[in-house]
Amino acid sequence: MTDTTATGRQLPDRLDNPVKSAVLSWESLLVLVALAIFIANSFASPYFLNEWSLSDMTFNFTEKALIALAMALVIITGEIDLSVASIIALASTMMGLALQYGADTPTLVAVGVGVGILCGAFNGALITGLKLPSIVVTIGTMSLFRGIAYIVLGDQSFRGYPASFSWFGQGYVFWVISFELVLFLLAAVIFYVVLHHTNFGRRVFAIGNNATAARFSGVRVDRIKFILFCLTGLMSGLAAVLLTARLGSTRPSIAQGFELEVVTMVVLGGVSILGGSGSILGVVLAALIMGLVTFGLGLLNIPGIVMSIFIGALLIVVIALPILFRMWRQRRA
Repeated sequence: MTDTTATGRQLPDRLDNPVKSAVLSWESLLVLVALAIFIANSFASPYFLNEWSLSDMTFNFTEKALIALAMALVIITGEIDLSVASIIALASTMMGLALQYGADTPTLVAVGVGVGILCGAFNGALITGLKLPSIVVTIGTMSLFRGIAYIVLGDQSFRGYPASFSWFGQGYVFWVISFELVLFLLAAVIFYVVLHHTNFGRRVFAIGNNATAARFSGVRVDRIKFILFCLTGLMSGLAAVLLTARLGSTRPSIAQGFELEVVTMVVLGGVSILGGSGSILGVVLAALIMGLVTFGLGLLNIPGIVMSIFIGALLIVVIALPILFRMWRQRRA
């Protein structure tokens, strides 16, 4: 007999050696991959090991990684949200509109985060209220939200954000440590505690493993899913604040393609695309790897289209590997 843990891993009847389990975990493999990429980048470019270069590297992943933290919980429940990049576009557009009416920095932040929450709630209401598939709903709202941004802005852009607002995307808390990085690390700790050390997190795993059984066990499946989509919207709105502040302008094409990178971070971090298993630590390590790879390719002047090809191929590989490994084990058995 076997026993299934909250993360969906199969444990034998006897207790595993905790040290051996840690060494052989997916997270340990990600640490080795991150170290290998870090070393390769240090040899590939003489500018990589500069402290300001390393600081700039964090901007390559912090905004996407903030969304990935919430996306991990959504995918663990067996759902997905492909509208996150379009939520950023709409939230940024609404902040730009508020700026035209003289909004100050606190109001701009409130508008960005508020629009994100409303978009997430809209997704959640359609999915949990009308029982529509999340992939269909969020593909639809992906076009809807960005379409609204294009209607409002067209080929124009909003500029002239105040310096106090720009600090959220360009400011440093200490030396080379940016505000974005500190915010991401704080959010990662909060998500880790919520997912792995609270009843809410255990219910999230229960829904992903068997939503019907969870419902009969008294878990309010629809309420939890609705909260998670609102949470994804909130993190997308927060990412919109940071990205808009860093760029200093709003365009309807902002954050184009972010959804692919966010999902790649989550799946590369060990979260099963089918739901029921995953860890926040894995997502954090995957975000770091993605940042190292994209920044290293940028230092080598690799075109952006090549980066897109790499990310798409990486997503396919990390989804296919567990399936191929399972097929190989079945053939051996």
